[in-house]
Amino acid sequence: CMYSGEIIELHGSSVLLSFAHDITEQKKALLERASLERQLQQAMKMEAIGTLAGGIAHDFNNILSAILGYGQLALEQTATESPVYSDLCQVIQAGTRASDLVQQILAFSRQGQEEFRPVRLQPLIKEVAKLLRSTMPATINLRLDVDEKSGTILADTVQLHQVLMNLCTNARQAIGNRNGTIDITLKEVTITQPLYAVDNNPLKYGSYLELKVSDSGAGMPPEILARIFDPFFTTREKDHGTGLSLAVTHGIIAKHQGAITVDSIPGKGTFFCIYLPIIDSPMLTDTTSPADNLYGEEHILLVDDESMLVEILERALRRLGYEVSSFTNSQEALNFFMSYPNTIDLLVTDMTMPGMTGLVMFKEMRKIRPELQVILCTGYSDAIDEDTAKLEG
Repeated sequence: CMYSGEIIELHGSSVLLSFAHDITEQKKALLERASLERQLQQAMKMEAIGTLAGGIAHDFNNILSAILGYGQLALEQTATESPVYSDLCQVIQAGTRASDLVQQILAFSRQGQEEFRPVRLQPLIKEVAKLLRSTMPATINLRLDVDEKSGTILADTVQLHQVLMNLCTNARQAIGNRNGTIDITLKEVTITQPLYAVDNNPLKYGSYLELKVSDSGAGMPPEILARIFDPFFTTREKDHGTGLSLAVTHGIIAKHQGAITVDSIPGKGTFFCIYLPIIDSPMLTDTTSPADNLYGEEHILLVDDESMLVEILERALRRLGYEVSSFTNSQEALNFFMSYPNTIDLLVTDMTMPGMTGLVMFKEMRKIRPELQVILCTGYSDAIDEDTAKLEG
């Protein structure tokens, strides 16, 4: 209520009249407006940082491809007993770690490649647990409580593997050198009442998988808890974390139409809870198998505007026996094809190139040779995905 008062004269005496106004609805409206404004500000901040991070990540990915590519080529030509061999292994290992970081940035910026399919989380959880147990100290007890009957979700298993590893790694670091426990639980739940995630968005009613990761670590005070999903925010020492893991986790769960909640008690531990919508689709089986023999003698037309990547791929393909004609300019590649259309067995091209994209170039070549096969490569693109590529032939 809001109170107000007024003094009046009544029969020669001063009287105080007091008024009470019920402002419940006005207060609710103000709180809702403030919540919406916070959500909008958070969304705008995440979009801006994501766009910046995604652009940096893709440029950096090209540099890493050159480092790893040349490193692998040099390693193949170096005797294992040479001290240079060990040095090259370290270069490749460091490059791979950097590549993993790029993938986290791309996942945070929501620009990475995804493969959503019906999956069950039970095998994934057991796989992560097996990996964690082999690396965790004996002072930490990892416990599983997984309902084998819980249903199927539509998910990218690689991304959910990353989510689970991120949460468990954070839990391990929260426990530190002390004795402690990490609990991973999975069960089906039905949401019938409003449940608000960390971004204040309510979860739709329905059936969900509830995945919990809790630890007996140090916990976090409210002022830290309020910031843990901010990109690049970390309480760890320098060189002990990027501050991206929880921002990435939040982005992945949002992409899966799910929600994440968190609670933490200083001195008691932290509790993350993830909700992922259950679907009724049947399981898909993977019928693909790796090729037994990658060697060949066919003629490959290779096109990419990154000259270093062209050189690496050309050398690698030639080592496998293929004949390779390579170009860094799509128009020059098209001119070459028009001169020798029947000598090319396969086109391998980058998608995004100046002047003419790989898809446009491919369409022009298909006008001359409708049966031409192509491998179209891209880090990401808003203009094409798997379905679009199939429609284009």
